[in-house]
Amino acid sequence: HDIKHHISISIPSSTEVMSPHIKSVEELRVLGINLSSFSAPVQFFICVAGVFLFYLIYGYLQELIFSVEGFKPFGWYLTLVQFGFYSTFGLIELQLTQDKRRRIPGKTYMIIAFLTVGTMGLSNTSLGYLNYPTQVIFKCCKLIPVMIGGIFIQGKRYNFADVAAAVCMSLGLIWFTLADSTVAPNFHLTGVLLISLALCADAAIGNVQEKAMKIHNGSNSEMVLYSYSIGFIYILAGLLCVGGLGPAVAFCSEHPVKTYGYAFFFSLTGYFGISFVLALIKLFGALVAVTVTTGRKAMTIVLSFMFFSKPFTFQYIWGGLLVLFGIFLNVYSKNKDKMKLPSIKDFRGWLRRGKKVRFLSQDV
Repeated sequence: HDIKHHISISIPSSTEVMSPHIKSVEELRVLGINLSSFSAPVQFFICVAGVFLFYLIYGYLQELIFSVEGFKPFGWYLTLVQFGFYSTFGLIELQLTQDKRRRIPGKTYMIIAFLTVGTMGLSNTSLGYLNYPTQVIFKCCKLIPVMIGGIFIQGKRYNFADVAAAVCMSLGLIWFTLADSTVAPNFHLTGVLLISLALCADAAIGNVQEKAMKIHNGSNSEMVLYSYSIGFIYILAGLLCVGGLGPAVAFCSEHPVKTYGYAFFFSLTGYFGISFVLALIKLFGALVAVTVTTGRKAMTIVLSFMFFSKPFTFQYIWGGLLVLFGIFLNVYSKNKDKMKLPSIKDFRGWLRRGKKVRFLSQDV
């Protein structure tokens, strides 16, 4: 048992946990890039670019794996393998950092892991009941449960502009994503319940992560290592109970390159994507992070316009404008004091003037 000497994860004593960390202005590293030296907009841009880039590849690889003949029923096994890889990458990244202490209490990780696995399970099961447009509608509305979660879990306060921004963005994203959809959404009750639960769990994850990272100042790699390794144990236990492990292992050992090979790269890009999402959560909060990951979908569509001449309809413009308006509202509510917007009084004045003009034009 030589392993013990090589891998060191020290768990701090209770006094260490209680003491406020001296390195409170911690440098934030993502994939070895030190982000704390950049200004906030640059940090934001780097994170968003990272999320978009890695999740695009991630989505592509995911489709590749599921296109392997006969792989469809082994979704949970893929998740297990993915969690295994995530834990390994997290462990490697932790070994490369100087500070190996676990900052965030184990109980928090158990909650996060439970929610993560729950989200995946619920949303995967709901896919059987709901068609694509319905899934999009629910996924795009994720901002709203995240806000509610922020109020309850972190005691945040949101003003009217924030709420309006979230609603506008959600509606705009739905409009944009479904602009060319000919299929009507089907609201199957079981599916709706499952996906709603998944969204609530998902909304809780971001908020719990944000709170934990703020209070205990944990690192990204630590967050990934513990939450996914505990999730790995949960899924493994579940698969053993259901007996879904045997056939999956048998199938994957027949096509090792196509399953494990793809899964490796799939997990690697997913891991990088998660690192950037966690950086966003740490720097800008859960709401911004979810906005970015939700906007990823719209980004894929924009790219498919550029690369695969996709038929264009005006719906895209309206949906896109609504999203931009939501983003504007969001920026506005953050910098209220710096920006002066016309008040309701001004609008009333304009309306009156407009009416007068209209009456005059009607007389002619």
